[in-house]
Amino acid sequence: MKFPQSYTLKQIADLLQIPFVGDPNFLVLGCNEIHRVEAGDIVFVDHPKYYDKALQSAATTVLINKEVDCPEGKTLLVSEDPFSDFNKLSNYFKPFQPSTNYISESARLGENVIIQPGAFIGNNVNIGNNTVIHANVAIYDGCEIGSNVNIHANTTIGGDAFYYKNRPEGFDQLLSTGIVKIEDNVDIGSNCSIDRGVSAITHIKKGTKIDNQVQIGHDTIIGEKCLIASHVGIAGCVNIGNQVTIWGQVGITSGIDIGDKVVISAKSGVSKSLESGKHYFGIPADDFRSKYKEIANIRRIPELIEKVNKL
Repeated sequence: MKFPQSYTLKQIADLLQIPFVGDPNFLVLGCNEIHRVEAGDIVFVDHPKYYDKALQSAATTVLINKEVDCPEGKTLLVSEDPFSDFNKLSNYFKPFQPSTNYISESARLGENVIIQPGAFIGNNVNIGNNTVIHANVAIYDGCEIGSNVNIHANTTIGGDAFYYKNRPEGFDQLLSTGIVKIEDNVDIGSNCSIDRGVSAITHIKKGTKIDNQVQIGHDTIIGEKCLIASHVGIAGCVNIGNQVTIWGQVGITSGIDIGDKVVISAKSGVSKSLESGKHYFGIPADDFRSKYKEIANIRRIPELIEKVNKL
């Protein structure tokens, strides 16, 4: 999330009412979750395990719960509760705005857009030419939909990220201020859920086709001309290359990379990054050659046990 203008470190510290380390006039341009930070951003960290990752990230201001040595060229905001203070920034710079119409007056619709009855188009949504939005689709605030896109009934574009902190009194949600961007010539089936970025963009690139009942997590990027079959679940912050095929009921864990032209067979569980141009299957997913060797060895276990028992 970029701020509407640049702010000084002191201005942000005063807003949060917390101390800071560094030049009070140091410029802050926005705030982002760790996977999508860039220079000028604030990133938050509240566990020693992730201090180095945050301090060495592209972010130039670190919202942290302990005063530590500050890397050169960066600044610190020292908070007792960085998670809550990050939410304060989200609420301040991008507060929730209720809608009063099924199609917001601030939505921008291209030529020949068809919106079927019961669909909801939120504030500041942008939809390109010749796009069809079917019945009961919900497109949340700020999302961008390209031209020649089809979104089928009951799909939700831009729901909140599934991102919580476990506290003694219950789970505390990290507020989502990002958007979903869907490029041209994308088809999305019915009953899909595509979550907005925590503070950046969940991105579906041109020509990709998504079947029914697919879940795509926050800040995930899906490349061009991908095919994703039904019941696939993709966690947050996954980077998927171009022309990737993902068959039904595949589950993909967060924060990994999947290369171009990968094929993932049905019911696979993907827990690590996958190299381009290979075919994977199984739980955990591995390339076909390695997986078939593994299966062959497993089938030999009874034979080996019998041989051992005869010794």
